[in-house]
Amino acid sequence: MESNLKHWNAQHQLLHRLLLKDKAYQQAIPVFLDHHAAVHAAKLQAGAQHWSWHDEVLSGLTPEQMRYTPKSSPHSVAWRIWHIARIEDATMNILLADSSQVFESGQWLDKLEIDFVGVGNELSQADIVKLSETINLKALFAYRLAVGKRTRTLIKRLNLNELAQPPAPARLQRLTQERAVQEPALWLANYWGGHPAANLLLMPATRHCFVHLNEIKRLLPKLKRV
Repeated sequence: MESNLKHWNAQHQLLHRLLLKDKAYQQAIPVFLDHHAAVHAAKLQAGAQHWSWHDEVLSGLTPEQMRYTPKSSPHSVAWRIWHIARIEDATMNILLADSSQVFESGQWLDKLEIDFVGVGNELSQADIVKLSETINLKALFAYRLAVGKRTRTLIKRLNLNELAQPPAPARLQRLTQERAVQEPALWLANYWGGHPAANLLLMPATRHCFVHLNEIKRLLPKLKRV
């Protein structure tokens, strides 16, 4: 595990340089795809052999453990997976591709059996508990996988010239129009709109996932007592 984590961090530094310093977008795409695969389930690439931080962290967790909110943390495993999936879906499909979200086109609200559509930052503690207790876990992981697959498809046909500029204002407006970003999380739209679109490949679709999976990893000793 340790060597895989070191490799991932080294690749992240390389991706950062290619995207934000060198603006070598064509070179960055294969690095991104390798990087992205590691924070998703191995089944993201059928038949391919690659390390999955997602699988390594979540393997063996029971539904009860995934729904549990430790006293030391305001977020359950279920919320974290929901959050990273919704963030990736909204940023990749709205801000990068100006296309429909997987959440909308796949009618995932009904499949997930919840009332929430935002990226999760807007939720109160009571809402987080409700989401964690009611979300259909099988559908949750299927949704995240669908988001990951869509990301890889759109990245391969992306207009790379757009990566040097911030997302267009109309795309940022879609975040709120489609309720992906809601009060009090509107700062997210301002943050994403204040950086080149290349930053979206560096954080929401890769590093952001890694950070939350790492948080789950640190919670495992407590979760295993549930």
